[in-house]
Amino acid sequence: MQQLARWSFRRRWVVIGLWLLALAGFRVLDTAVGTDYSQHYEPPHTDSAQVQAWLDAAAPAQAGDTDRIVYAVSSGSISDPAVEHQIKLSVQSVAQLPHVTAVTSPLSPRGRSQISHSGRIAYATVQFDELAENLPTDVVQRVVDAARAPAGEGLQIELGGEAISQAAQPGVGGVGIGVIAAAVVLFLAFGSLIATGLPLVTAIVSLGTSLAIVDMLSNVVSIADFTPDLATLLGLGVGIDYAMFIVSRHRTGLLAGRTLMDSAVTAVNTSGRAVLFAGLTVCIALLGMFTLGLKVFYGVGLGASIAVIVTVLAALTLQPALLSLFGHRVLARRQRRAIGHATGSGSRLWDAWSARLRRSPWTLATAGMLVIVTLALPALSLRLGFSDAGNEPTVNTSRRAYDLLAEGFGPGFNGPFTLATPDTGAGDRDAFTGVMHRLATVPGVASVTDPVVVGAGGHAVLVAELVPTTSPQSDATDTLLRHLRDDVIPQASVGTGLDVRVGGITAVNEDFSQVIARHLALFVGVVIGLSCLLLALVFRSLVVPVVAALMNLFSVAASFGVVTAVFEKGWLKGAIGVHSTGPIEPFIPVLVFAVLFGLSMDYEVFLVARMHEIWLETRDNTIAVTRGLAQTGRIITAAAAIMMFVFGAFTLGDDRLLKIFGLGLGSAVLIDALIIRTLVLPAVMLLLGRLNWKMPSSVERFLPRLNVEGAEAAVTSQAMSRTTEPEPVS
Repeated sequence: MQQLARWSFRRRWVVIGLWLLALAGFRVLDTAVGTDYSQHYEPPHTDSAQVQAWLDAAAPAQAGDTDRIVYAVSSGSISDPAVEHQIKLSVQSVAQLPHVTAVTSPLSPRGRSQISHSGRIAYATVQFDELAENLPTDVVQRVVDAARAPAGEGLQIELGGEAISQAAQPGVGGVGIGVIAAAVVLFLAFGSLIATGLPLVTAIVSLGTSLAIVDMLSNVVSIADFTPDLATLLGLGVGIDYAMFIVSRHRTGLLAGRTLMDSAVTAVNTSGRAVLFAGLTVCIALLGMFTLGLKVFYGVGLGASIAVIVTVLAALTLQPALLSLFGHRVLARRQRRAIGHATGSGSRLWDAWSARLRRSPWTLATAGMLVIVTLALPALSLRLGFSDAGNEPTVNTSRRAYDLLAEGFGPGFNGPFTLATPDTGAGDRDAFTGVMHRLATVPGVASVTDPVVVGAGGHAVLVAELVPTTSPQSDATDTLLRHLRDDVIPQASVGTGLDVRVGGITAVNEDFSQVIARHLALFVGVVIGLSCLLLALVFRSLVVPVVAALMNLFSVAASFGVVTAVFEKGWLKGAIGVHSTGPIEPFIPVLVFAVLFGLSMDYEVFLVARMHEIWLETRDNTIAVTRGLAQTGRIITAAAAIMMFVFGAFTLGDDRLLKIFGLGLGSAVLIDALIIRTLVLPAVMLLLGRLNWKMPSSVERFLPRLNVEGAEAAVTSQAMSRTTEPEPVS
């Protein structure tokens, strides 16, 4: 690590040039190659996957996405001549567009059932030749524009469906605000514009490079379309934090009287090692998603890990090169005059807080845990499920179409079940019709369509559509699906020889949830187990890893409580622009847990690594804990504030999923830094005493040694015990 830091410091222009070349080169290649992100989240080996496979084989042209054009009049009827003329123009325009294989008008003989009983609302079905995930956005937008062109004069035209919703997905919002807020926090922490800019530059360069790599990789590996958003969120947060920790250590070395190179090399060899280890724990948590058995998570974990890895590389190479370039200007002018003359063990605030913890560890630990438990309580009612278009902003045409269809045809009309079985002969058709008649009498079923034959020959499939009485995101709809699959369909199919499966987007979502639930315990166990093993190797302790894992789980629980309170219960939902409440998508806890567990380990490593340095020097646990907290508390809380602003900025956009990620991660980081790492954890470590650093000799001799603190840890610790940064200049 020292050699890498020294080479980067001495060859600053080479390093800076290589990073700029990498950024420009990968961006150019990215533009030339393009992207191929996946929106295919269908879990394999499930009923819904089997239904889709049958439809793909039977009629590929009809296996694509089916969306709807919704027509509504405020007065009169859909059958009014002027309105009919507008609808005909709309249907004809859409039917001529690429990727549209058929449009069924409500004015056609086949479409008479597509007019509501009131006569005020109707819809046309648009059959695409591809699934929504494979349809180009510009193609879908042309359909929207063509369909809505005749609107006006009392006729409202809206469009809904998977392809329409995905084409209207908003971009990442608020990133610029988050970066500006991070810059303000950095300036308050450092008091120097140069020191403020270095972490931002490092984060932006590494993020731009990593996103280009992930874009190109999407052409080779299946990567979910939301991966770049998650990588942006994560890359900015950890990128600024990692660079900030190294810059802070470098500034401390300069204030202690070290030379520029000596200080930068020591910073990378100490805090840089902690950055490397912290990045490794984040990657372990992200790659743990491979245990879930869903390909959609493989690409997410890989893409987000690439963002973290590139960020770590930039912190370890580009950062010392920039430190070499700007020299003592990373210090404020007043601090430059104090070089070699500053005294103290930390800021007065953190010295006082450490002393308070030392006097009342039981009281403060209990108070902190009460706050955590209170925040986590709403998570007890967390309901996992997929939200629908009813959660979108009302400005979206897909949301307005959803509301009109629910008004005209019932709430379950927006999420019908597709029932299918192979057609092997006339007897199958009669039997399938009988099963559908039985299903129509089940409580919770609004209607069942007559079966139709899709395809011909050996691939023919019998298909019917079942409409529930409740909305797609309703818990009652999930209950109905399980009842149909487990009880009604098996009983109704006895003696028929039919293999009836239930598909459709609502069934896909439920199957997705079930697959995650089956693998969730393994995922959590693997992430916690590997993280604890790494901590045990570094700190030669059994207690520190266990306590760290428990603290991380408390942070995750509290964040889930906050998310549940806002997005499911609706508490303070207006503060971040949540339009309506609903269940939490089942993949969100997985992603949030992976990211949060990794980020929580970041603060654990930076805090405990400093405590471990002092423990190796003094062999006094009380001094190690209190002095370690005093020396790192200020920088950890500043780093947490930066992450909170970066993550919180994602709540400013219109995308519901990004709002959940932003609120969940932002609140968790704040809770973790202010309550867990600077209150509960040090209080618990004070109570445990020397037990923190115990490792049975029978176990220790079999463990390889990993050194986070670096070879100069003891010397650095002694210097820092006598030196601190003066308060920044305002």
